[in-house]
Amino acid sequence: MALTGIQILKMLPKKNCGECGIPTCLAFAMKVAAGQTEIEECPYVSDEAKATIGEASAPPIRTIKFGAGDAEFTAGGETCLFRHEKRFENQTGIAVLISTDEDAAAIDGKLKRANDFEYERVGVMMRNNLVAIKDAGGGDLAGLAKKVMEAAPKQAIILMSESVDALKAGAEACGANKPLLFGANAENVDAFAALAKETGCVIGVKGKNLDDLVDTAEKLIAAGVKDMVIDTGARTMRDGFEDNIVARRAAVKEKFKPLGFPTITFPCEMADDLMMEAMIGSVLMAKYAAITVFSDIQGDILFPLLLEQLNIFTDPQRPMVVQEDIYPITGPDENSPVLITCNFSLTYFIVSGEIEGSKIPSWLLIKDTEGLSVLTAWAAGKFGADLIAMFVKKSGIGDKVKHHELIIPGYLATIKGELEEELPDWTITIGPREAGHLPAFLKEWKPAS
Repeated sequence: MALTGIQILKMLPKKNCGECGIPTCLAFAMKVAAGQTEIEECPYVSDEAKATIGEASAPPIRTIKFGAGDAEFTAGGETCLFRHEKRFENQTGIAVLISTDEDAAAIDGKLKRANDFEYERVGVMMRNNLVAIKDAGGGDLAGLAKKVMEAAPKQAIILMSESVDALKAGAEACGANKPLLFGANAENVDAFAALAKETGCVIGVKGKNLDDLVDTAEKLIAAGVKDMVIDTGARTMRDGFEDNIVARRAAVKEKFKPLGFPTITFPCEMADDLMMEAMIGSVLMAKYAAITVFSDIQGDILFPLLLEQLNIFTDPQRPMVVQEDIYPITGPDENSPVLITCNFSLTYFIVSGEIEGSKIPSWLLIKDTEGLSVLTAWAAGKFGADLIAMFVKKSGIGDKVKHHELIIPGYLATIKGELEEELPDWTITIGPREAGHLPAFLKEWKPAS
């Protein structure tokens, strides 16, 4: 059960030293209780208090990490069933599967695609982030792990085998880039518990069904294993969908610890066609899968999954924004046009993209509207004439251009007169309503005489 701020305060040293970055212990305790900071930020709290507070304030889905550096992957940390209740914390991992019995050319092709496919969307770099290596028996799991680290250094690694010795060798080969060791089940649970303690790696647990998974997870927890990823054994879309919902609901609503871990799913074992795998993966991604494993990776398959991932894991209560500033596009000079819009990311990237496409060097002013779009910001009083004028004056754009002409979005035509009063030294020009009309507009633009 979560502790209140006052309960947490009683366990703190009450020095009010501020070394945690928060002025008082009371304020720190309140932030810990609200999940806005970690108890470990206090340098003087006792280990006993850390354990007590950490356990009480931990999210119902345990946060796990594996990999290192650019290849570090984080899953779990989830606290809700629906993103509108709060938000989903850590994006679903997209893994490509390679096997020790595949030929070198096939493996090289998969790794090249995993390394090369990267996309930018509204300022966010998107890519798959995991490679799963399956021990087909008699293959060099450790050698293949080394190859992955060399060929795709930004990929965290999942090693899949029921052989503890093979996984141990693979973990040693990965070194600091600790992999996920997948293969624990009811028959080898003791050996995997020992492996987890020896290597310090996250363990992947597979059940024949939910009940079998719970029994195995309980044994691992009793043996002191804290970091796990769980597989219910479902190998159809319907079963995977239902099991993921049951597991999340049991963890979040009932605080049922054996299911309070990130889930791994295998679309690669649910279909023979990559397109169908992607469709299954998209369903499971929407319903709580922390990791999805695919048999291969292609740009036309990966990109839609990455867009879905971006949409699901964007905080619905906090719009994506860009920083308030002057953005020079394609090398503007003192005679280039000056445009202004809001700082909602999608608006910025659409407008800037159209300006780039026009090949007309321009200055783009981005006004902080708290992530609201043009009309919404204007209606909320965050993109009015007075605020725009204040920003234009303090931005310094007047020193960068000879002309003083400001192009405003067509949807703000009604504030032209107010802006002219607020900026008497500037000419206010109404631009097009739609960003798609900017190229034609800019090609005909000339500074007002």
